[in-house]
Amino acid sequence: MHVSSMHFKRKAVEKLGDEKLQQALNKLQSKFVDGRAAAIAELPNFNEIRDAAEDIRERVVTQLDDYLRRFELEATARGAEVHWAESVEEANRLMADIARRHHVRRIAKSKSMVSEECALNDHLESEGFDVIETDLGEYILQLAKEPPSHIVAPVVHKSKEEISDLFEEKHRRTRITEITELCREAREILRPKFLAADMGISGANFIIAETGSVLIVTNEGNGRLVTTLPRVHVAITGIEKVVPTLEDATTLLRLLPRSATAQSITNYVSILTGTRGQNDTEGAEHFHIILLDNSRSRLLGTELQPMLRCIRCGACMNHCPVYQNIGGHAYGWVYPGPMGSVLTPAFVGLENALDLPNASTFCGQCAVVCPVKIPLPDLLRHLRTRQVKQGLRPWRERVALRIWSWVAQRPSVYGLFSRLAVRMLRLAGGKEKRLHYLPGVSGWTKGRDLPAPAGRTFHDLYRRKPIA
Repeated sequence: MHVSSMHFKRKAVEKLGDEKLQQALNKLQSKFVDGRAAAIAELPNFNEIRDAAEDIRERVVTQLDDYLRRFELEATARGAEVHWAESVEEANRLMADIARRHHVRRIAKSKSMVSEECALNDHLESEGFDVIETDLGEYILQLAKEPPSHIVAPVVHKSKEEISDLFEEKHRRTRITEITELCREAREILRPKFLAADMGISGANFIIAETGSVLIVTNEGNGRLVTTLPRVHVAITGIEKVVPTLEDATTLLRLLPRSATAQSITNYVSILTGTRGQNDTEGAEHFHIILLDNSRSRLLGTELQPMLRCIRCGACMNHCPVYQNIGGHAYGWVYPGPMGSVLTPAFVGLENALDLPNASTFCGQCAVVCPVKIPLPDLLRHLRTRQVKQGLRPWRERVALRIWSWVAQRPSVYGLFSRLAVRMLRLAGGKEKRLHYLPGVSGWTKGRDLPAPAGRTFHDLYRRKPIA
């Protein structure tokens, strides 16, 4: 997926003016925000489970090499082949090599954000393979040639009418508008693809060190078809997805669907271990697992290490007022919202995503709802600090901050500056007592008016307050 995070400001303005997108984003509040609250309320010991989940993920991150070696040992013992990829280029090469080795022509894919990191579909198609997305949302986006706008609900930005138009154009069938009919039409198109696929590709919500298993959760059943019908199955995932035991995975599963889709459990939980046995009726004859680094290991031992605890539930973006108003495409890469504002600079370089650490109100809601207690505002603040230290912010901003720092450290100068500023702003407010424009911070006043101050500082008002 092409990185366009450097254009965040321009894209955010465009998305704010997109009426259809704004209507689509309104769904987030009732479906994901209110729904999550209700699902969490079902767990009387939610905070204890959350503490346990944080401990599991932190334990993995601090001993990542040990758990990955254990996973490779157990997976290999059960017939799987484990491959290590340091970069997306290496992961793509491995995937194409595996497909060629097994004489694959047709590939069916289940939803995988790591494959989006790799732009895997584009690479495989360039190598001559026929690739079809089978998750309904991802399938719609493949037809539309668009990237996902949400990691759980990738097509949340599209209306039912837009999907109807797309199906009519691509399927060359009579236009239908009912959701159940649209789903049936997609099923009729996709079912032969499942049956004809030589290879299935999936992601992994977790990989289990104890058993060498890959665990995926889905709601549509396509993941199970992709991983059991084709003779070759390849799971591609980030190295941080490992968990120690099956019991640890079940702890995390009590939080993941509730935080992601407001469900107590998803429709399908698949635990895939090894290749098809002699007496098994389903499963792949060849099972490959690609473990991708792609800068993840560089976060170890840094201030950004807690980000490796992320279980990709999407709760942070669902509750983020910035994401709620602009959607995912404005962020310019695979991961939007607060998590993306940390991961994108970490993975593609801070210089390629300058605005993302600042795409936050710092309301703290993302940290409040994170099921593994990632301190996202702290991580964003760290990236902002790093930007300033590396001289990556605009020179006007850096000069303004230096002036502000000098003034703020001198109380007498600060007091004089404040008294002058509030008087000037009062005059600028005029009879309406509203500020329509402020030089230097026009981004604040372009879309809103600010109340003009009273013309006196808080200290002046406090000194004149009668003593009770």
